[in-house]
Amino acid sequence: MGFATDCIHAGQEPDPSTGAIITPIFQTSTYVQEGIGQHKGYEYARTQNPTRRALEKNLAALEKGSDAYCYASGMAATNAVLTLVKAGERVVVSDNVYGGTHRLFTKILSRYAVESAFLDASDPASFEKAAGDFALLWIETPTNPLMKVCDIAALAAIAQRRGALLVVDNTFMSPCFQRPLELGADIVVHSTTKFLNGHSDSVGGVAVVKAQAHAEWLQFVQNAAGAILSPFDSWLVLRGTKTLALRMAKHEENGRAVARFLREQKKVRKVYWPGFADHPGHEVHKRQAIGFGSMISFDLGDLEAARRFLRTVRLCSLGESLGGIETLISHPATMTHAGYTQAERDALGIANGLVRISVGCEDVEDLIADLTRAFEAV
Repeated sequence: MGFATDCIHAGQEPDPSTGAIITPIFQTSTYVQEGIGQHKGYEYARTQNPTRRALEKNLAALEKGSDAYCYASGMAATNAVLTLVKAGERVVVSDNVYGGTHRLFTKILSRYAVESAFLDASDPASFEKAAGDFALLWIETPTNPLMKVCDIAALAAIAQRRGALLVVDNTFMSPCFQRPLELGADIVVHSTTKFLNGHSDSVGGVAVVKAQAHAEWLQFVQNAAGAILSPFDSWLVLRGTKTLALRMAKHEENGRAVARFLREQKKVRKVYWPGFADHPGHEVHKRQAIGFGSMISFDLGDLEAARRFLRTVRLCSLGESLGGIETLISHPATMTHAGYTQAERDALGIANGLVRISVGCEDVEDLIADLTRAFEAV
């Protein structure tokens, strides 16, 4: 089946009891059993839920994985995957990642005798020389918020030579534009809060796997640790994925227009978007993805300029998160990446004047008019 067809139908059948074409919200904590050891595949809602399972099958199909497991947030999904790492092992992380991911590695995983090294993974040859041995490699591509591109296939080969796992956070691209498992990754993680849900009304996460052993472990962790996605949130994401192909096409169309507009502005020092031909990772991204997405960052020079700009926008909403159908704009240094020290942000290039925009699906002329008005205040 084609991608749009899978978005609408994969993992979902009409409800056998009513014929309802939309998967019901099975809002129940437990299930009646006919006798000891006699049940219809469902025992307790932390362990199994039909709505959540429909979503997991849907997302596994979209990412071309063997199975998927949904959690209460993107960070809960990340944490579940990191339970594959044992004490004494070493993990390597692409050096420009979401602040919450960085915090989990440095503040929590480090307490369990796991060493984390943050390296630039955008150049596979240099990365391999610097990486040493590791049990797991975690990357984002494009990265948040500087849009560095990592060569998934090349890094998968490096991880394989070391007997290690490659995990890719694919939140920025969604499976509509990029499918890392087909390029050699072992596990793909998403914050379902973002493009998969698409409506800014649900928080969740998913891990999609290829190997049966990883599926069994992540299902065990989901049940044992209990950070499950609720039936209602599962239903909301299922509703979101039905229009994923349509929404991503509009996000991409608007993203292109906004990126070009930003590049024409004299008050913008630099625009970070992999769709530009002179972006360092442009050719790699073209090879491994079919779209450039609608995540863009741009540097206004200093904190005061960013503050004036963000105070003036109206249609673009200042807030955490991304991937909603409405345009969201943020200030990484004080929001998503505030957990980094100033020295760490300086080393990465996350400047105080950097602004990140998640371009939504409004009429692009209205978005550009709003941004133009904000530039007048800078």
